[in-house]
Amino acid sequence: MKPLVVKCGGSVAGEAAALVRPFLQAGNPVVVVHGAGPQISAEMERRGLAVEFVRGRRVTSPEALAVVRESIAAVNAGLCRAIGPKAVGLMGDEIGLQATRVEELGEVGDPTPSAPPAVLDALAAGLIPVVAPIAAGPLNVNADEAASALAIGLEAERILFLTDVPGLLLAGAVVSRIAADDAAELLDAGTLQGGIQPKLHAALTAARQGVPAEIGRTAVVA
Repeated sequence: MKPLVVKCGGSVAGEAAALVRPFLQAGNPVVVVHGAGPQISAEMERRGLAVEFVRGRRVTSPEALAVVRESIAAVNAGLCRAIGPKAVGLMGDEIGLQATRVEELGEVGDPTPSAPPAVLDALAAGLIPVVAPIAAGPLNVNADEAASALAIGLEAERILFLTDVPGLLLAGAVVSRIAADDAAELLDAGTLQGGIQPKLHAALTAARQGVPAEIGRTAVVA
């Protein structure tokens, strides 16, 4: 069976085990990719580091990168405990996740599609890879984009973005379905704000590469 890729944000990581459980009970091989946005921002503020985003992606200095790695490692460990003994925590830079550096954002990269052997081995053993989104370098990569790159590389059955919002909101209502071309127009128009930008971009990228994508209750279709 092709795997299901589930991306959970840092704000819902504590609930992720319950959200993922139905897919596990159905027998789906599952890869979990998580963020740690709230945890990273809180720790950066505690250390007096500036918190800045450009089009929903975090500007990452060398000092901030250390916070990023510490925070995602902590979320990864907690998520693995919550999921249970079949969960295998994997740090992206240790398993060969690759990314192209984005100079204007600092220590940040655009992840490239891949199927890391450590992920394939875990799936083959009936385990649940829980992947922390950091690429070789190390480079900070957006968790939505990392999940999309893995889904494409693994030729996943589909990718689900679990988040604290119900889906893509337009005029105050959840959009149940959006075509890839329409999603691209929305992104190009620059009217979307915050974390939905990289999330929609990641879903759009996956859909155009043949992986059905859902953001909450919103399906993004090619």
